[in-house]
Amino acid sequence: MKRPITDRIAIERALERSIAAILPSREELIQALSSGKRLRFYIGCDPTGPNLHIGHATNFLLLERLRKLGHEIIVLFGDFTARIGDPTEKESVRKVLTEKEITENIKTWKEQVGRALNLNDPENSVRIELNSKWLSALGFSEIVDLASAFTVQQMLERDMFEKRWKDEKPIYLHEFFYPLMQGYDSVALDVDAEMGGNDQLFNMLTGRILLKKYKNKEKFVITTTLLINPKTGKKLMNKSEGDYVALSAKPSEMFGGVMALPDAAITQLFIDCTEVPLSEIEEFKQKIKNGTNPRDIKARLAKEVVSLFHSKNDAEDAEKEFNQAFRDGKPSEFVAVALEGKTLANTLIEKKIIESKTELRRLIAEGAVTHIASGEKMGEEFLKKQTSGEYRIGKHRFVRIKV
Repeated sequence: MKRPITDRIAIERALERSIAAILPSREELIQALSSGKRLRFYIGCDPTGPNLHIGHATNFLLLERLRKLGHEIIVLFGDFTARIGDPTEKESVRKVLTEKEITENIKTWKEQVGRALNLNDPENSVRIELNSKWLSALGFSEIVDLASAFTVQQMLERDMFEKRWKDEKPIYLHEFFYPLMQGYDSVALDVDAEMGGNDQLFNMLTGRILLKKYKNKEKFVITTTLLINPKTGKKLMNKSEGDYVALSAKPSEMFGGVMALPDAAITQLFIDCTEVPLSEIEEFKQKIKNGTNPRDIKARLAKEVVSLFHSKNDAEDAEKEFNQAFRDGKPSEFVAVALEGKTLANTLIEKKIIESKTELRRLIAEGAVTHIASGEKMGEEFLKKQTSGEYRIGKHRFVRIKV
């Protein structure tokens, strides 16, 4: 294994984008990276669904830059913590997943992560871990010892718990276990740094406290920027509502998904989801301010995203297909849907064209489901459709229904 790169310019370039905060400080992390010591970075993801999205990729791209500097990278799939459910930003308790559901969700995660992280570099490969390996082995006395490092007041200070308390909504005891379990991951992996979205700060600081308690070791906490719509303040990638651009998406779907995102988020998407130089991104920002059509800049964004997670050829083909479907009104590809006695909604979910009935109802309410021949917007009756026809669902899905 080669010694890590210690050139300060290279290190600062690796840290120049997508970072919200570094604790205890950015300068201390730069000093550690410059020391020649090989640091161990990790990120954890809970398999609460089958798809990762381009918002997750923000973290993987940053980790790839650190991996290229020569540092050790661990991607942890939280197959145990997913059974508890992270309460972050949740105004109600999460559904408890079964082991079978988690195993099914995690099936293609390694391939999805591999779109942003080089998992198989012989000189510095990436470790994939499951936290059931150590969390399922913890005894009750060990869990009590973990819990003794924190107070109920500390837990209740979390904004989602505070809101639920005021709204007289239930807070379940097992939800307090989540930050303890995530915090213990840092101990079990003996890491030097943890990375996650800035909504994960509380959980990551829990790990910092536990690593100090059990190993007398300090840990860097790196929070990354979340993809937010600047106009609404809401997340652009919302898995619970099925509204996101999946890393598993085909090139045409990924291209169309990016094109459907709000214009106000173009700059942040360039920063967090591409490798386009920041100087060039600033030029795009100025062009939009000066009157350039955002659609043209967004098309470049979509090509960059598809090129990064698929290939340049795929991006070229996806752009041609998108233009043919949306500029010329002639989609080149339909997904054939045979109902076979089932409702259309259930068939679309089974074929993974949509995530849920909730997503389909939202699209119907937005007028985003149309009959292609007539241009008629579909209402709730579309959920139980039993007649043949061609339809557009959202901005980049076309289905040909056969009864």
